[in-house]
Amino acid sequence: MALNTDKNSYTVIFAAIMVIVVGSLLAYLATGLKARIDENERFEKQQNILYAMGINRNEGDGDVSFVPTTEVESVFSDYITKQLLVDPSGNTAEDNEAYLVDMKKQLNALKSGQNAKLPLFIGEKEGEKFYIIPMYGKGLWDAIWGFISVDDNMVVQGVYFDHKSETPGLGANIKQRFFMDDFVGESILDGNSYAGVDVAKGNNDPLNQNKEDNEVDALAGATITGNGVSAMIKESLKLYRPYLETIRTK
Repeated sequence: MALNTDKNSYTVIFAAIMVIVVGSLLAYLATGLKARIDENERFEKQQNILYAMGINRNEGDGDVSFVPTTEVESVFSDYITKQLLVDPSGNTAEDNEAYLVDMKKQLNALKSGQNAKLPLFIGEKEGEKFYIIPMYGKGLWDAIWGFISVDDNMVVQGVYFDHKSETPGLGANIKQRFFMDDFVGESILDGNSYAGVDVAKGNNDPLNQNKEDNEVDALAGATITGNGVSAMIKESLKLYRPYLETIRTK
């Protein structure tokens, strides 16, 4: 007997079978690729931390080029001398896998009054120490995150920003080099206050020559994303301030 493909029941059964087959295939692929996905996530975190302390493969003026994945583990080990977990009082414990800590989960734990350990990294390059602080915040549409490195005078040595879904050509430009480079040399202090660095609309220093104003020029058409970056930096510094006070020399 010929199968009647015009019946509604045929359509429903066929769709159900396809859902089961495709779902099973995707689950199998996800399981099989999990080790590779986890490895790539580790490499990406290491690349971003290194980028924030100026370890990259940038060549042209506008390049954002990371240490290659084939080299990043070795380079990370060479430059990152300590990985710490910091509690809200500034107490620290060493942890060689602190870079794998999920900042979002730790911040949520803090908000709900639970114990949390925040990662911080100490790097050394050309005889200088870098203190690299992870950050997590909210942009216009979704999450933004990154790393900011400072020396013991609380001067920014580098940053790296990324986002989940900011607008291309506008807020998404937080991860462009022309924006990130402006932060280098800025102080995060205003007197004894950890003021951070504001992404300031109407900043009177568009060439970013004044490194004592705690400001960089805003991105055109991305006010909310810029405000999110400013808030993210300030909130992160507030959390790490007890520790930063122990290493600050100025």
